[in-house]
Amino acid sequence: MAEDGFLSAIQRITAGGYGLPYLISAASGFIAAGQPALAQQLYRVWIGFNPDHPQLFAAHFNCAGLMSDLGDLAAAQVELEAALALKADFLPGLINLGGVLERQGDLEGAIARWRAVLTHPALLTHTAIEYNITALKQLGRVLGEHMRYEAAESALHHALDLRPNQRDVTEQLVALRLGQCKWPVIEPWEAMDRRGLMSVIHPLSMSAYTDDPLLLLGSANGFVDAMVSHRPYDAAADRRRAEVESKGRRLRIGYVSSDLRDHAIGYLMAELFELHDRSAVEVFAYYCGPASDRGLSARIQAAAEHWVDIRPLDDEAAARRIAADGIDILVDVNGHTRDARLGVFARRPAPIQVNWLGYPGTMGSPFHHYIIADGRIVPPGHEAWYSEKVVRLTCYQPNDRKRVVADDRPTRRDAGLPDDAMVFCCFNGAQKISRFTFERWMEILKRTPGSVLWLLDSAAETHANLVAHAEKAGVAPQRLIFAPKQPNPMHLARYALADLFLDTAPYGAHTTASDALWMGVPVLTFWGRSFAARVCGSLVSAAGLPDLVCNNPREYVERAVDLAQDPAQLAALRARLEGGRATCDLFAMDRLVADLEALYRGMAADYQDGALPRPDLTNLEAYLEVGAGLDHEGREMITVDDYAGLWKSSLARRHLARPLAADGRMWSEQDVRAADGEAEPVPERARASGGAGR
Repeated sequence: MAEDGFLSAIQRITAGGYGLPYLISAASGFIAAGQPALAQQLYRVWIGFNPDHPQLFAAHFNCAGLMSDLGDLAAAQVELEAALALKADFLPGLINLGGVLERQGDLEGAIARWRAVLTHPALLTHTAIEYNITALKQLGRVLGEHMRYEAAESALHHALDLRPNQRDVTEQLVALRLGQCKWPVIEPWEAMDRRGLMSVIHPLSMSAYTDDPLLLLGSANGFVDAMVSHRPYDAAADRRRAEVESKGRRLRIGYVSSDLRDHAIGYLMAELFELHDRSAVEVFAYYCGPASDRGLSARIQAAAEHWVDIRPLDDEAAARRIAADGIDILVDVNGHTRDARLGVFARRPAPIQVNWLGYPGTMGSPFHHYIIADGRIVPPGHEAWYSEKVVRLTCYQPNDRKRVVADDRPTRRDAGLPDDAMVFCCFNGAQKISRFTFERWMEILKRTPGSVLWLLDSAAETHANLVAHAEKAGVAPQRLIFAPKQPNPMHLARYALADLFLDTAPYGAHTTASDALWMGVPVLTFWGRSFAARVCGSLVSAAGLPDLVCNNPREYVERAVDLAQDPAQLAALRARLEGGRATCDLFAMDRLVADLEALYRGMAADYQDGALPRPDLTNLEAYLEVGAGLDHEGREMITVDDYAGLWKSSLARRHLARPLAADGRMWSEQDVRAADGEAEPVPERARASGGAGR
């Protein structure tokens, strides 16, 4: 039938009686019927028979879209260039040509086309402004991905000048400033005030920005609210009330992740898939990341009982596939990180949904029931900072005891390090280096003459900013040494050249900490309040060095200085790490997998008993609003002793402006009455909810 319609359309085109609207309609019909090649051929014939048509450029443009969809990027480029030759001010053509060039690897060509959109004379119409914003967003994305941060930031800034309060643009802008170690991170200007910037920071960036777990909860909830449709989804994938039968069959566990490859999460999870008890659980891995079938990806694919690539599927189709597999417990291993599939979880394709490992914090969503932590990351009294029910392992993080370390071990000279100096190191991403962390590091260097700080190399702008910050603090730039990025086996091999790993705050070391500990390098950290600020302390404790987890930033500095002056103490710490590696909790993978499967059985039992947790999202919009109004760069939140008091007084002011109902977190019925002048507030019973220690 499609062929008959195609022949009929060709006859009408060649007869000269087929206008552009009819062409577009017929081509759309072929596309809907799954015949894009016929639609493309139709455009080609029409173009050949209508060389003088005033809207020929539009036919070339549409044909380019079809060629691009069919994977013929070179032909798509030819069609777009033909459209622009006919109509040089056709801004959609310039934008799409930039995209096609980028996909072919011509980065500079793409950038030039998008910049041409900005310099092209056009009336200041709404449509023209929107095209300019689109080009600026493309520039910001591509320049940022290629670590040209200053130019990327400028493009995003311009996009917000044209239309303020674009959530996606603001998220990228703040992330770029974090990655450049540009302080202050939040810098308002005429188009965007501080509260406007703060209220739409991405939850992952917020974790690196401040150690304020109540703001992090509000931020996560605000992100979910913005990203997930409020309309009902197709019920076909909804299994929230499906039966979970744990007798007579294995529990079906699904892991959704974009990072089951050569990525920090892939390195952590590889051995997990190999150790799952196939007599107890049936494991499905749903992969949604970049194409990868080598190295670690191949190892995980071989270990997973079922490997399902959901990259080509939209959220609805992916949710239907997961639902068809009859998954009992679906684990979100992305959370609020890149390439996450939040829309899949919003469709409830499994009756029990869990947040674990990929994102160090609460999801703030109505459809994640549990968060997996441990007793050090979320100690008793901290549960109110999470929308999910907290369940705990002995140690939250899995590890790969089969990780490959290069046989060739470099010398300090090979790595550009001084042979006889104290070498502090931190291989965390630059976005985790806050102003407060860097100031502590500079104090440590100044108090340990001759020592150096070994950091992971980053973008040129980041490098320059850190050197400038060091000089401003009175530390010679030569004392900062930047390690070039290397393949993971070689990177692991060079860890042993360091004497002491210094953690960042508030977003501490995770995989980098376990790598350092595996390689015998002591890690110094301190307890924060939020999830990301406590992971490193948990890992160091689980490795058998709880004495390296300090209670506050001042103790952290003093301990670093003390260790730098005591080589024997450092040697003893190394010996403890190496001696306990085979028995410590951090690398006890058999126990972790057994405990994890026990947690899954407990979740299934809760569900069967009608006790599935219901996330409490009361007042979270207000928590975001209040937290966004606090000064997080003027003072470090971890140093606020009366955290509960700060929040209660802030919520009281918000309540007087717009009344808040009581919730189960920081705002009780007694607080409501006190704010209304009816009673005195009840003092906090447990200091754990406000303090940062263990």
